[in-house]
Amino acid sequence: MRFTKKRYRFAYYSKSIVKLEVYSNYDSLKKSIVKIKSEGLSLGFIPTMGALHEGHLSLIDNSIKENNYTLVTIFVNPLQFNNPEDLKKYPRTLNQDKELINTLESKNILLYLPIYEELFPENDAFIPVNLKGMEREMEGKYRPGHFDGVVHVIHNLFKQISPDRAYFGEKDFQQLAIIKHITKEYNFKIEIVACKTIRSIDGLALSSRNKRLNETEKKDALILYKALNKAKELKEIMPPKMVLNEIKSLFKNHVIELEYIFFVDANTLKELHDEWSENSVCCIAAYCNNVRLIDCMNL
Repeated sequence: MRFTKKRYRFAYYSKSIVKLEVYSNYDSLKKSIVKIKSEGLSLGFIPTMGALHEGHLSLIDNSIKENNYTLVTIFVNPLQFNNPEDLKKYPRTLNQDKELINTLESKNILLYLPIYEELFPENDAFIPVNLKGMEREMEGKYRPGHFDGVVHVIHNLFKQISPDRAYFGEKDFQQLAIIKHITKEYNFKIEIVACKTIRSIDGLALSSRNKRLNETEKKDALILYKALNKAKELKEIMPPKMVLNEIKSLFKNHVIELEYIFFVDANTLKELHDEWSENSVCCIAAYCNNVRLIDCMNL
């Protein structure tokens, strides 16, 4: 994991602001991608839903280091929201997002703002693949249809952009596992790069949804990080089902409402009960005043 101090980039990079190339339609973007590819240059890709923060910037940084060009998309995908109210309240901060990307040192960053009709056309050639039950574990149990929407949008973006590498955060552990799976299933020649979770200095995993929390709520939400570390500690002396009970007790009479906590195998996403696997992961979701937060940790 990595820790960060909020807004450090504005002070450090303010002298190197460059004009950002912004594309609002695919035809104009395609011309730039064709030019990049024709010159034998590499393209990294970071799909986002906006409301950017240091976690997103770390993904972009990794792409800048490993590719000649980096493409960032901002698109709030309605297909992956099973709760209309959640979609309505999702932060939309496009002007701030542009300013934040502009503070990065690379001049070779492209920003694509897809429109729904181009991303999901009437003649959409998308064909679902077998996710082998991964979409029904954890998040899938509480957000039915969520991963159908994620797979659909990532498939269509990969088809449009054909990047050399795509960057995703480890905080969205289940999403990362599913995207790795579909990349193989669809035979995309794209390297999926997993990037460490970025946390605030006190341990809270950075998330766009954090923008909806006040300072008191952010302190309350630290119990997620505390729970993950407690699980890692107890793993050495207890089986999963006993650790589960211990962690659940942390949330009794707490203002944070625990939605779920699962111990799963990192490769199969299957839940662990009696024994730990070689690659055990703890995944947690909770509500802080109607704001849904998720986090995870390798144990």
